[in-house]
Amino acid sequence: MILETLVVGPLQVNCYILGCEHTRLALVIDPGYNMRGILAVLARRQLRLEQITATHGHFDHLLACHELQTRTGAPFYLHADDRPLVAAMRRTCMSWLGHDPGEIPAIAGDLTPGEVIRVGDIALEVRHTPGHSPGSITLVDHAGRRAFTGDALFAGSIGRTDLPGGSLATLLGGIRDQILTLPDDYAVLPGHGEASTVGAERWGNPFLIETEE
Repeated sequence: MILETLVVGPLQVNCYILGCEHTRLALVIDPGYNMRGILAVLARRQLRLEQITATHGHFDHLLACHELQTRTGAPFYLHADDRPLVAAMRRTCMSWLGHDPGEIPAIAGDLTPGEVIRVGDIALEVRHTPGHSPGSITLVDHAGRRAFTGDALFAGSIGRTDLPGGSLATLLGGIRDQILTLPDDYAVLPGHGEASTVGAERWGNPFLIETEE
């Protein structure tokens, strides 16, 4: 599987571009900015965008989504509980960054826990990891032994829980039940910052050590 990471936007979101080497179909996770850069990766890799997915509905993970939809026709999916965040993203972005991002993405459908997203030979299991936002999800690539954790789990940290819909207890429970149940060698590919592994976070993340006692 092809995997490229772009760090995009003023809040430095990790946008992941996944491609099937056989069908040349692609999936983009968290298109937070830089539509031209995303399209350039797709063109260089000779990939056709089949689907856009978000780990959650905060605006910084979606700023290029509408433009990407317009240019490629690819449908956009996320967990239903974060639909209100997408609906409010223009207002939220104005409040945080002081500018109107324009049209919001059109949501083609909802992702549900246990569902497997399939694009070519790419298969991502959807796991619900709320707490940073109500509809936050982790996408697990078992073949590649990695998890795209969004803003639930970072290297050495966890997502903020002081935003509307956030809950520290819910977030820690979701991480424990949905991410720390993966083997230690699975890579953790977060929504911001450096990659890690499940084992490194299980035994070294100061926010999680108590959950393992």
